[in-house]
Amino acid sequence: MADFKGTREAFAQAIIDLAQNNDKIMFVSPDSLKAMRATKFAELYPDQYVEVGIAEQAAVATAAGLAATGCTPFVGTYAGFMTMRACEQMRTFVAYPELNVKFVGINSGLLGGEREGVTHQFYEDLGILSNIPNFTIFTPADGPQTYHAVKAAAEVDGPVYVRAGSGREADVYEKDVPFSMDGIRILKEYGDDVLLLSSGFVLDRVLKAAELLKEQGVGVTVGDINIINPKDPSKVIEAIKKAKRIVTVEDHNVNGGMGAYISRLVVENDPKPVKRMGLTTFGESGPAKELADHYGLSPENIAKTVKEM
Repeated sequence: MADFKGTREAFAQAIIDLAQNNDKIMFVSPDSLKAMRATKFAELYPDQYVEVGIAEQAAVATAAGLAATGCTPFVGTYAGFMTMRACEQMRTFVAYPELNVKFVGINSGLLGGEREGVTHQFYEDLGILSNIPNFTIFTPADGPQTYHAVKAAAEVDGPVYVRAGSGREADVYEKDVPFSMDGIRILKEYGDDVLLLSSGFVLDRVLKAAELLKEQGVGVTVGDINIINPKDPSKVIEAIKKAKRIVTVEDHNVNGGMGAYISRLVVENDPKPVKRMGLTTFGESGPAKELADHYGLSPENIAKTVKEM
């Protein structure tokens, strides 16, 4: 595994590594080669790279055709341009026939809007895809986990969406830690007062909040939710049943994302209080860390919310 920094670079390295031993791996680009940091892939494997121009719907349709012939195509571009502009194609031409197409959506969440603001911040993608049957949805927390998530996606039979970021996300995991197909990884166990669940690129903030809470005498267990609506949520339900109450933290709208997914599992399996932390409005332009703090996702505010609960 070569060195890389950020989720985009992680995707590019993963698809290069996959293509080394598999000529069925394809990258379909809707004018996103540079945005996906995949220029090297196109140079190394020109016959496995398809450029369709600024046409996300055409990219998805092209990938569906490639999958129908036995290839494993990856479509990569900005998360919203894919899940919103090409939503119908993802639903009808990939998910409905359960074709083996993989999608990697970058700039997801609030943290990617430093230069572009709302038009390039996407905190609705999980809510959209959660309503489409047959999708497997991966939400890796950082670059190293994105690398392993992309490689894991290639092993899943059927449509997969991998949520990636902007390059401003903090690395938490060591590079050799595999992507957990359990849908959850417990990272800290300081007590069962609160199960504190993170999804996506706020995991570093959630872990800092856990340390603050420990100092204040609140025992929390921290879990990284890395798959939304998995076929087998038994490990997540197991963690839910051990906790007295639950707080979810995500760089996504509170509706339709990880908090909604966890709330459903709680109601259906072991009812108890759940507090969802995430976005309730549109974002705005600004440095990633300042935006996260402004919208209530600072370690201090996470700890405060947990303690108040």
